[in-house]
Amino acid sequence: MRPMLATRGPHVPAGEAWTHEVKWDGVRALTDVRDGTLRMTSRNENAITIAWPDLSTSPLEGRDLLVDGEIIALNGRGLPDFRTLQERMHVRKATTAARLADAVPAIYMVFDLLRLDGRDLTGEPLDARRELLAGLGLDGSWQVPAAYDDGAMLFDATLQQGLEGIVSKRRTSTYQPGERSSHWLKFAHRHRLSYVVGGWRPQEGTTDRLAALLVGEMTPDGLLYRGRVGSGIGPKQGAVLTELVAALGRDDSPFADEVPRVDAQGTRWLEPVLVVDIDTHGRGYERLRQPSFQGVRTDLTPEDLL
Repeated sequence: MRPMLATRGPHVPAGEAWTHEVKWDGVRALTDVRDGTLRMTSRNENAITIAWPDLSTSPLEGRDLLVDGEIIALNGRGLPDFRTLQERMHVRKATTAARLADAVPAIYMVFDLLRLDGRDLTGEPLDARRELLAGLGLDGSWQVPAAYDDGAMLFDATLQQGLEGIVSKRRTSTYQPGERSSHWLKFAHRHRLSYVVGGWRPQEGTTDRLAALLVGEMTPDGLLYRGRVGSGIGPKQGAVLTELVAALGRDDSPFADEVPRVDAQGTRWLEPVLVVDIDTHGRGYERLRQPSFQGVRTDLTPEDLL
């Protein structure tokens, strides 16, 4: 079975017909417990049980059930971060999976109940499924995330907390496996923040056409690398940036931490004086997520960002 999917919504719906949940930045997983055997599958129906030994024992022991949820792990800033899970996602050896589970513990945020004790619940309204789910008393490595009546409040709160976004669900909605439904609406946050440029990369096959910037965050510990930004830099923007960085070259990296080799290779390092605005999906992460260049901030200096 494939999970039900949400549609990108135009605006957060209001009113009693809707309930709202946090949009988790993790790995979607359906978990089927039948005849004492637990099996986890990805959204593409691939078996992933072996990768998650810390989640592969049902807290309800051998009770028959099928649940839908998101596997998450927290980064160093206490935020759910998909990238903290990447090393674990594709593991197929039990010994490796056990070692990684100790280093990067996961939590299974169970937000829907599709079968219980042999009873198919997919045709039941969401409110009824959630009521049964809440009554299971899940805690620990399996948790039931809260649902909220006020979507606008949750949207603002998750924005301030640096979370990925929210999902709004119609209370009467049935579960439609594999379907992308307008009865579930998703709203992802994007944030425009200012960063300092520490280097640039030329367009592949050229030596002088600026195609990407390497940017960092000003901190008391120095300029910390946050990622490479190429989206939003077209020919006009590239030409303007090329002129701005022409006199800023230096021989070594200005970043206080190590830049990954894949990003450092071919980079032209710069004195860290140029400030730019970047639109990014989420904040509080070590690396920018889906970043897009928005413009140069001539009104700001790096010191202004501390």
